Amino acid sequence: MKRLLTGRTAVVTGGSRGIGRAVVLRPVRDGAGVISNCARSRDAADAVVRQAEKPGGRARAARLDLAESGAAEGLLARAERQLDGVAVLVGNAAVQTGVVPIAETAEADFGRVMTVNAKSVFLTVRYAVRQVRQVRQVRQVRDGGRMVNLSTLSTVSPGATDTDLLNAADGPEKPAAGRTMDHGPDMRADRGV
Repeated sequence: MKRLLTGRTAVVTGGSRGIGRAVVLRPVRDGAGVISNCARSRDAADAVVRQAEKPGGRARAARLDLAESGAAEGLLARAERQLDGVAVLVGNAAVQTGVVPIAETAEADFGRVMTVNAKSVFLTVRYAVRQVRQVRQVRQVRDGGRMVNLSTLSTVSPGATDTDLLNAADGPEKPAAGRTMDHGPDMRADRGV
C-alpha cells in the first residue's frame, strides 16, 4: 500500500519538542521526507531525526533562528536542496517572554515575539508558496501542497496571567488561512489552535 505522502517533503518549524516533535514524526510515517527546524537545541532536533529514521524514514534537522534575517528563506532553500522542495509546511515555532506586565515588557522582547510568532510565519509561507508553484510547474502536478500554522490556545481563550505580548501569537493563524486564494487555486492553507 502506498503511503499518503510518499515522495513529498514537509518542513516543520519548532519541531524538536512537544507538538512539533509529534508533527515531525507523523508525515515521516506517511512517507514524506521532513526537515525539522529548531532555534536552540540541536541535540533535541537530532533526537527527533533519529527517531524518525528508525522505521526507515527520511528526516533532516536544521538549526535556524527564525528571528534572524534570512532564516526563513534559508530553511525553505534547504528543503529544496536536500529533499526536492516543500509540499507541506507546518508553522509551529513560537517564543514567549514569560508573564510580565506590559509596562515592564522590554521593546527587544516584543520585537523577538513579533518576529518569530508573526513575521517568520509570513516569510516561510511566502517562500513555500513560491517553491510549491515551481515544483508544480516542473513536475506538472495539480496538488498545490498544504500549509498549517499552529497558534497558542490563549488567542482563543486567554488565561488570567497572559499578557498582551503573549497574545501576539495570534499572528500565525492569519497569513496563511486568511489569504488562501492568494496562494493559488490548488494550494490549501489551514490553521490550528
